[in-house]
Amino acid sequence: MKIALASDHAGFELKEKIKKFLEELGYEYKDFGTHSNESVDYPDYALKVAESVAKKEFERGILICGSGIGMCMAANKVPGIRAALCHSTEMARLSREHNDANVLTMGARLTNEKTAKDVVRVWLTTEFAGERHLKRVNKMKDIEKKYSKYL
Repeated sequence: MKIALASDHAGFELKEKIKKFLEELGYEYKDFGTHSNESVDYPDYALKVAESVAKKEFERGILICGSGIGMCMAANKVPGIRAALCHSTEMARLSREHNDANVLTMGARLTNEKTAKDVVRVWLTTEFAGERHLKRVNKMKDIEKKYSKYL
């Protein structure tokens, strides 16, 4: 599985730790930036990851900012993206099992390193359950199609 990864300045340090963790787990990734803790605009980095996942260049994406909220909101603007803000392993598991989330967002100011690593591990290893959940995911896709004509 190939992972697209990015952060803003607030998430930079945690992103660097997650990169090493992904290497330990044997995942291939691409770091779309930022590459320092100098102030940047999170939508720019959310867009890079979200577009690469939507185009199927990467199977999944991970985004980290201060709270995780901004990255999540920005990524979800890209058609085909189902970004989930997770700060627990239970949220990570459910976002994959029930919602087929393809982008994980986390808040570096709200999530410690151990928890973040646990969330990433669970999120990457949990499969979509399908069945009754597929109908619901397809309804989300239908909403996306309905409103894309306004863009």
